[in-house]
Amino acid sequence: MGSQFHGIGKNLIIIGLLLVVVGIIFTLDLNLPLGRLPGDIKIEWENFSFYFPITTSIILSVILSILLKLFK
Repeated sequence: MGSQFHGIGKNLIIIGLLLVVVGIIFTLDLNLPLGRLPGDIKIEWENFSFYFPITTSIILSVILSILLKLFK
């Protein structure tokens, strides 16, 4: 019974460590260009603004996929 939860526990530890690293990066305020990359959509009108970070989302997805593949 305990062996089926072993994988879940390992994944939770990895996710927790990733959250700690992200928290440290945000705390240090490193001026990363994420969110202002070419390809991110930003539309502003008088009373309306729309922002969709497509390029940032793709880059973060690739990085997280590589990290998860390395830890599995």
